[in-house]
Amino acid sequence: MSNEDYLKDISEIKHLMNKSSRFISLSGLSGILAGIYALIGAYIAFWLVNTYSDGKLYIFHGWVFWTCMAVLMMIALLSALTGIILTVRKAKKNDEKIWDSSSQRLLFNFLIPLLVGGLYCLIILDQGRYGQTGGLMLIFYGLALVSASKYSLGDIRYLGYIQILLGLIASYYPGYGFWLWVIGFGIMHIIYGTWMHFKYDR
Repeated sequence: MSNEDYLKDISEIKHLMNKSSRFISLSGLSGILAGIYALIGAYIAFWLVNTYSDGKLYIFHGWVFWTCMAVLMMIALLSALTGIILTVRKAKKNDEKIWDSSSQRLLFNFLIPLLVGGLYCLIILDQGRYGQTGGLMLIFYGLALVSASKYSLGDIRYLGYIQILLGLIASYYPGYGFWLWVIGFGIMHIIYGTWMHFKYDR
């Protein structure tokens, strides 16, 4: 057996091991759409705050606050639904299981930091510290991506590192939290999704 045959066998074994231990059917297109949803939502929030809250991005009053929260929840819901639909379609196309031990581990490791971060953001909002929420959302989302990357495509950890860095910057400069949120959840999702689409989906 030649060296090329050995390398081919090793590559196939590695592929099978990754397939059995990692959920690799994540769709790059879902990342692009999540970024677009985030940009649209950010534009709506920006317009609301500038029109009805004296142009101060870090102070919300009454119905403006709750409308922005509703927009945020809608973005999260649309992103999740889009991700599920496109991931299921990709898994079926690749003849892979959608719900198995690898996808369960992925979901568990992704949701723990995300839910903890969400609850902490609600506590911060209840205390009136609005300027910190953008940074906290980026940090906990980044931690969720890094945690989930162990059970999925390892490349998503790089997006996680970027989100954490943006979150730390936003925590130090809370006045720029909104714009860093736009970069993290909007622009970086589109860049990451495009890269993943051409690397894995084509």
